[in-house]
Amino acid sequence: MTERVIALIPAFNEAAHIAAVVDKARAYVDKVIVIDDGSTDQTAQVAQSAGAEVFRHNVNRGKGAAIVTGLRLFAESDAGFTVLLDADGQHDAVDIPKFIEAARQTDASIAVGTRMGGTRDMPLVRLWTNQFTSWVTSKLARQRIPDSQCGFRLLRRSVLGDIKLSEGRFETETEMLIQAGRAGHKIVSVPIRTIYEGQQSHIHPLRDTARFFRLVARYL
Repeated sequence: MTERVIALIPAFNEAAHIAAVVDKARAYVDKVIVIDDGSTDQTAQVAQSAGAEVFRHNVNRGKGAAIVTGLRLFAESDAGFTVLLDADGQHDAVDIPKFIEAARQTDASIAVGTRMGGTRDMPLVRLWTNQFTSWVTSKLARQRIPDSQCGFRLLRRSVLGDIKLSEGRFETETEMLIQAGRAGHKIVSVPIRTIYEGQQSHIHPLRDTARFFRLVARYL
C-alpha cells in the first residue's frame, strides 16, 4: 500500500456547501469521495461537478452508515490514509496536512481534531456536551481524547481490521475511537479551527444523547 491519502465526506442535503469543501480538500489529498446519504437536493451532482467521486445511498441512513460506506471504499482503495471531514464547511481542509504529519511523526493510527483550544465561538451547550462525552469516551478508549465528538479525523489503513462499526448515526464516531483504543491503537489530537457560520446541525439532542448512552452501556 502507498502513502496516498483520500478524503471521505459524508453529506446530507449540503448542496450549498459541498462544492467549496470538495474544491479545497482536493488541494491536499489524492482523491475526494463524497458519500451522499440520500440527499433530496443537488448534493451529489454539485459534488461530482466539483471533482469528487460520489457514492450515493438511495435513502437517508444516517451519518454512521455513510462513514461505514466510506471506510469500505477506503479499504478497497490503495490509499494508506483517509481523512474524514464534514460537508457543511465547518472543517477547514487547510488543516489536512497537520493530520498527516501528526500520524507520521507519532505512528498513530487515528488523529482526531480538537477544537478545545479555541471555544469562544462554540455554542455553550455544544461545549459542555463535548467536554462530558469526551471524558467518557477517553475512559472507555483508555487514552485521553480531548474532543471525541470532532468529525475531522484521519485514519491509518492498519486500524481498519480492529474496528467493526454499527451503522448508527453520530455515535459511530465515538464507537470508532473506543474500539481502536481498546485494540491498542494510538490516538492523537490535532488542534484545528472550526468555522461557525450558522450551519444547520443534523444532531438531534435528545435522540442522539440517548444513543450515546446506549453505546456507553455496551462498552462498560
